[in-house]
Amino acid sequence: MNKTNQTKILFLFVIVLSITACNNDKATTPNKFYDSDNMLIVNGKRTFIIGSYHHPKTATPFKTLADNGYNYVRVTADSSQLDKAYKHNLYTWIYTTAVNEKDSAASKTKLINLINKYKDHPSLLFWEIEDEPAFTWNSPKARVSPEKMQKSFDIIKELDKKHVIITNHGPVNLISTLKKYNSSTDVVLVDVYPVIPNGIKPSYALFPDGFQGDLLNPYISQVGEYIEKMKKVVNNSKPVFAVLQGFSWEMLKKEEERDTSMILYPTYEQSRFMAYNAIVHGANGIVYWGTNYTPQPSPFINDLNRVTKELSEMQKVLSSKNTTNNIKQEYHELGYSVDAGVEFITKEISGKTYLISVNSDKNPVNITFSGLNKFKTVKVLTENRNITMQKGKFTDEYQAFGVHIYELE
Repeated sequence: MNKTNQTKILFLFVIVLSITACNNDKATTPNKFYDSDNMLIVNGKRTFIIGSYHHPKTATPFKTLADNGYNYVRVTADSSQLDKAYKHNLYTWIYTTAVNEKDSAASKTKLINLINKYKDHPSLLFWEIEDEPAFTWNSPKARVSPEKMQKSFDIIKELDKKHVIITNHGPVNLISTLKKYNSSTDVVLVDVYPVIPNGIKPSYALFPDGFQGDLLNPYISQVGEYIEKMKKVVNNSKPVFAVLQGFSWEMLKKEEERDTSMILYPTYEQSRFMAYNAIVHGANGIVYWGTNYTPQPSPFINDLNRVTKELSEMQKVLSSKNTTNNIKQEYHELGYSVDAGVEFITKEISGKTYLISVNSDKNPVNITFSGLNKFKTVKVLTENRNITMQKGKFTDEYQAFGVHIYELE
């Protein structure tokens, strides 16, 4: 073989390697907005979102949010609100509304002006076009069509390629219906508010049976099931956030129409369970809606703040990737069936493994975890107790809808 042919072959070999490398990069490089496991990337850092639709009723609402662990809040199109949020290290999102088809030119101009005015503000993280576009109460007709959402999405993306567009869906509607909105959003949210008193009179967004959700599971563990539904909607290819309950359903009614015996808020234990139930099922963020309808200060707000503070303290853990494990479970007889049982994920940070677990059943369980031979100690976070590890096993009890977070070393 002469030197010319050798050179040609070497040149072709380099080209093939380059093409292969580019293809590999394309297959493995994460979306610039979120990582390969759909965890959001903010300023180059994996970030678990802890957000609020509403501002606390305090003299310094943004400081109050930050002090209670929030890192994300909705604001109006108002520079002063964005500035105050930024001062307290809060990211923000702005609701734009979709282009009005009846006055398309003026509506488009308004949207363009809005995006151009705020797209470079350092606190801005997301745009939201419309809330629950597919949902119309007591009707199968979409409130906002996928085509209308797409038109606004395209306008925003043409002007601003640096920010994410989010869409919150109601928990109902067919998966096939919701999929039609995928091309007009980067992140999908789902609102699930299952703490509802028996006997409540029908009102907006509640079915005749008194439930907001329409799955067979009427309990608070339906939160995780709706996260799974939304993962199917987006083919597990986009971040999914849970929008959780920050209110009592009865308080959404006019004051003169309220039945005080129907005012029911989630307990601390319920709020904590719903957050971790969503996380175990793959939620990449938790956002609370409805606190604006809740008296403040109040015991419920205090309980909710306990949950958001804990989530914030767990930020490094929650934003880390899930790890694979060979953990096995064995239930011990308590006189009840086990349905979903104890669900869990594991994560690893700084040489410690965190086993985040929830009992998704309405009954207590007693369970042994095994396959943990490399660990010697078990600390239960937030509960001020340790559990003895014996031969790679430990046993613990869960109340109905209980949560345990184990730190294993």
